[in-house]
Amino acid sequence: MLKVEGLQKRFGGVAALRGVGFHLPRRAILGVIGMNGSGKTTMLNCINGIYQPDSGSIRLDGKEIGGLPVHTIARRGIGRTFQVPRVFSHLSLLDNLDVAQGQMGLSAAERYEASSYWLNKVQLFGLRHNFAEELSGGQQKLLELARIMVAKPKVILLDEPFAGVNPGLAQLLIAIIAELPREHDCSVVLVSHDLTSIYQLSGHVIVLNEGTLLCEGDANTVRNDPAVIEAYLGA
Repeated sequence: MLKVEGLQKRFGGVAALRGVGFHLPRRAILGVIGMNGSGKTTMLNCINGIYQPDSGSIRLDGKEIGGLPVHTIARRGIGRTFQVPRVFSHLSLLDNLDVAQGQMGLSAAERYEASSYWLNKVQLFGLRHNFAEELSGGQQKLLELARIMVAKPKVILLDEPFAGVNPGLAQLLIAIIAELPREHDCSVVLVSHDLTSIYQLSGHVIVLNEGTLLCEGDANTVRNDPAVIEAYLGA
């Protein structure tokens, strides 16, 4: 579904990404871990068009998307959340989701049905007429996920979805993410410092370190790799 090869990005003299690549199958969850500054968010920003990669290939469903504008990549099927939620603060929850469906050619009734489904899914339907700014940080992350999903993406990029979220909402997020590939025919790239959740959710994990791919494999392979242990805990 998503194939990244040889991705490179520099900021002046700093090489943020140095030849990073991975393959994400259909209906799969890929975990991405690494220390702060390892290139995780930069990689997501290149995939969804916020940054223009210096070189490399990003193919969605077999078609090159690297270097395309953000809105074009979104329409091709890439959804994105952020470590700090970017909701439309002065719009209601319903209007936040309605905006995401504006280019889909749906009737008002169809948009409301989809919005209601996802607001129920993230347990925010009772607040549907509230402004987004009235939500807690964790609730805003749930709203942001719902706003992505009403657009029916092929691939979802989740940047630190559990950061700053209370344990109850974090468990709700984990349960929703776990069922996305199977129930909604999409693939997920999950970036998180919460290793327990990464190992629980991801069939395959990649580890970034100083802009390079340090290790990849299933949870057991990654957690027992000497290079990963040294990167996280020191020699």
